[in-house]
Amino acid sequence: MLNATSIHSGIFFSPAAALNPFQLVKGLASSIERTGGKIVEQTEVLDIQDRRIMTPYGVVTADVIVQATEAYTRNFSGQKRDYLPNYSRMIATEPLSQKFLGELGLTERKAFSDDRYGVIYGLLTEDNRIAFGARGTPTYLFGSKITSEAENNIKSHALVYKALLDLLPQLKDVEVTHRWGGVLAIPRNWLPGLRFNKSSGLGVLGGYVGSGVASSNLAGRTMADLILGRETDRTYLPWVGVRSRRWEPEPFRSMGVMASGSLLKMADSFETKTGRTSRVAKILAKAIRGS
Repeated sequence: MLNATSIHSGIFFSPAAALNPFQLVKGLASSIERTGGKIVEQTEVLDIQDRRIMTPYGVVTADVIVQATEAYTRNFSGQKRDYLPNYSRMIATEPLSQKFLGELGLTERKAFSDDRYGVIYGLLTEDNRIAFGARGTPTYLFGSKITSEAENNIKSHALVYKALLDLLPQLKDVEVTHRWGGVLAIPRNWLPGLRFNKSSGLGVLGGYVGSGVASSNLAGRTMADLILGRETDRTYLPWVGVRSRRWEPEPFRSMGVMASGSLLKMADSFETKTGRTSRVAKILAKAIRGS
C-alpha cells in the first residue's frame, strides 16, 4: 500500500504496466519508416477537406486520411467545438533511493492514483523518479485557445507540487527537476470514439481525455481494420461509429468549465471532511456528460 496521507483503503490492480510514451512514439516512428512510410515533421496542417490536406507548403492528396488531431482539432474549419482543450501538467522528482521508495510503499514501480474528482496520477520512472500529474490551473482557456505558455505555467506546476506533498509529505525535501504540460481533448460526452467514412476516405479518432497512451493504440489498430474492410472483434467495440455532440458556444463553454471546476473542488473538500459522497458531484457528473 502507498504510504500516503488519509488512506482508508485501496485496490491493487495486477497485471499493470508503466511505459515511457516518448520511447513508444520513437518505436512507432521507426516501424513506419522501416515499412516505407514517410514522416514529415514541422509541417502545420491548416485544414482537411475532400481527400486533401492543406499545409503552408502546398496541398497533400490521399485516398485515405486519418485525422488524429485531438485538442488541435479546434484549428480546423467547423470543428472548433468538437473537443474541449484541457490542460494537464506533470512534474518529476530527482532519482530516489530504493530505501526511500520502500518507505513510501513504491517498490516494484507501482503506479498510483486516488478517487478524488480533481484527478491526480503518479508512477516511477526507470531511474526511480516520481512522475506526478494533475490538472492544475487554468485547465481551459477562453475560446478553446491553446498556448505553450499555458502548458508550462508556474502557478499550475506549483499546484501540482502541492498536491504531491499533500499526498506524500515525505517528499518535502526532494528536488523537483522536471516540469512539463500538454493539452488533452475532451468530447462533450467524455467518451472517445472513432469512425471511418468509406465514401470520403476520412477516418476520425480521438477524444481520449486522460487515457490516450493505451486508448490511441487500440483506436489505431481498429482504424486499420476499418480502412482495410476487415471485420474483427475490434470493429464491433461500442466506441466505433460514436460521435459526440458539440460543446456549447462561448461564453457558456468557459462559464461551465469554471463553474464545474469550482464545484468539484467543493465536492472533494466535502468528502474529505465528512467521508460521505457528495450529491453535488453526482448531479454535476450527469450534467457534464449531458446525460
